[in-house]
Amino acid sequence: MGQISVLTGPERRRRWSEDERCRIVAEAFAPGSCVAQVARDHDISTGLIYTWRRRLRQDLADQGFVEAAMEAEPIKEAAPSGEVIVVELTGSGRIRICGSAPPLLVSAVLKALR
Repeated sequence: MGQISVLTGPERRRRWSEDERCRIVAEAFAPGSCVAQVARDHDISTGLIYTWRRRLRQDLADQGFVEAAMEAEPIKEAAPSGEVIVVELTGSGRIRICGSAPPLLVSAVLKALR
């Protein structure tokens, strides 16, 4: 009689719904979270999370949408200093950021465009 191997653990060919993928990607890239830890929590590879994020971004770009987040607290407007940061986007587009913009805001905008 031959030997039988019993594999335990999750099935390797799992199917994730679109909602589950979005939830996991949002969890992985939330402020203060760690992609590796989220991947371990859901027993998936970090590469899969990055693949899902790339596909979600591509789907949004195909629809003409850009992901954006709003803070609950309004941003205080500073007096314009005349300095402007211009970010050229691949394809067609340009973003201008006032030189007096808070560094946290600039960082969030640039991270969202990455």
